[in-house]
Amino acid sequence: MKILKPIVLLIIVCVFVSCGNNSKMNSQNKDVLSHNSDGNNENIAANLEKISLEIDGMTCEIGCARTIQSKLSKTKGVKMAEVDFENKTGVVEFDSNRITENEIVGIVEQIAGGDLYKVIEVKKAE
Repeated sequence: MKILKPIVLLIIVCVFVSCGNNSKMNSQNKDVLSHNSDGNNENIAANLEKISLEIDGMTCEIGCARTIQSKLSKTKGVKMAEVDFENKTGVVEFDSNRITENEIVGIVEQIAGGDLYKVIEVKKAE
């Protein structure tokens, strides 16, 4: 009987402590879900689009194509970017609610000070 009381007390304390932590975690999760990466309280559904870019001015695969691909991939709103040096093209999948085609073209054309690359054509890709 002497051992039973401390065990019951310990179980009750554990239940209260674990329930308190659970409610804190739920409120933190709600806060995270209500903020997008810009810190705004907007819950906008992604409107994914895919475009194909014809890029002029690439002279090498590593220094040019990979640089463009890396820069685009790190851009907010861009889900995926692939640049093909052989075909002088790039395919970009992006959220049109966060970034526009013109902004993507501008990013490519501003790499290395804006003197190297030129987007010749933009087409919708599948």
